[in-house]
Amino acid sequence: MMSLRLIIIVLMATIGGTLSAYAQWSLEDCIKYAQEHNIQLKKQNNEIEKNKLTVETTQLQRLPNLTASASERVSFGRGLTSDNTFVNKNTSSTAFSLNTSIPLFTGMRIPNEVKMQKLNLKASLADLEKAQNDLALNVAQYFIQAVYGKELVGIAQRQIAIDSLQVERIVALKACGKASRAELSQQQATLAQSRLTATQAENDYQIALLNLSQLLELPTPEGFAILMPKTPNTEQFIKTIPLPETIFETALLVKPEISAAKLRIEGAERNISVAKSYLLPRLDLNGGIGSNYYKTSGELAESFSSQMKNKFNQEISLTLSIPIFNRMQTRNSIRTAKIEHQNRMLDLDEKKKTLFKEIQLVYYNTLAAESKYQSAVASLASSQDAFTLMREKYENGKANNTEFNESKTNLMKAESELMKAKYEYMYQTSLVDFYSGNPLKL
Repeated sequence: MMSLRLIIIVLMATIGGTLSAYAQWSLEDCIKYAQEHNIQLKKQNNEIEKNKLTVETTQLQRLPNLTASASERVSFGRGLTSDNTFVNKNTSSTAFSLNTSIPLFTGMRIPNEVKMQKLNLKASLADLEKAQNDLALNVAQYFIQAVYGKELVGIAQRQIAIDSLQVERIVALKACGKASRAELSQQQATLAQSRLTATQAENDYQIALLNLSQLLELPTPEGFAILMPKTPNTEQFIKTIPLPETIFETALLVKPEISAAKLRIEGAERNISVAKSYLLPRLDLNGGIGSNYYKTSGELAESFSSQMKNKFNQEISLTLSIPIFNRMQTRNSIRTAKIEHQNRMLDLDEKKKTLFKEIQLVYYNTLAAESKYQSAVASLASSQDAFTLMREKYENGKANNTEFNESKTNLMKAESELMKAKYEYMYQTSLVDFYSGNPLKL
């Protein structure tokens, strides 16, 4: 009994593992997995962590520093003694000190640097979102190719089924003396060609899956399968597409590349303020403690502990630094910062123009895809009617094998064109939604 139960458990685990390995992936699954495992995105995440550390480092400039020092000095020949006279004797000294400095006023440099680095951090987060969006678009393109490839495999399999039935029909007619051997050979050749087409379609589909799995950073395409998107009825399939200007107005509010460009403009403005801060005075509060030990060779000296105690000193001071002339470095830094600000403004204009061009291209591609889809629907309907009539004529002996195969080929071609037009239109409409700020999905 135990052995039977163990066998059942093992079989269930094996079946479960197989089902898991061959689970079908939707477009959303592919995008999510790619964004979690893409190496370039991981590098960008590391850059964000570096920017966070830069912000923290800049904020910590407000804190006092603390340095400790120790020195040991030996002098040979004429040297200064502990009573402040010079003698021709060797001397040695040991000194210890602890110092600190607190920036009280830096011309608003530190606050502006903190704000600038925070803006740069937000811009890098927007850059990451842009990279995620670009990756999602690439995944969607490869996914659509795989979907179309799978549809072509299905069409090719249906063609094989039709040709197989025709071979069986002609075999039966030949047995009754109503079909010639040449007709049978011709139909068998057609069946062989259909099988070749199906093999090529299957190979293309596997290559599409391989490309998609490599983009997802999957270790192997084995067991990888896609979930076919659901398509609504023809009446519900066509959508109303907003004008490019309408999409653009929404995109300006939601697209991360625009947000990143605006944040970098603000950062450049802060950088100008940082450069100007070096024109203002700087005030620091300084403090320190220290002591030393001194000994002249051949003379008695107080003990180390006594000297360290007796010579212990403390100090506190204010340091005001007023910039007067630094070889025009500050002036040129300000000019450079202003030029950088102008470049950031130009970057924003360029990104807006690029975004609008992309939206225009998507809009007109969508209109073209819609027209192509409607034409493909009409073409398929005509091809189906023509094939139905041709099949009736062929079965009644009023059409030959060549005419039948030609009509069948036209039908399969119309089905293939409709599948291609359908998924192209689905992809283009999803891009319209994507530029409007919605997630990319089919």
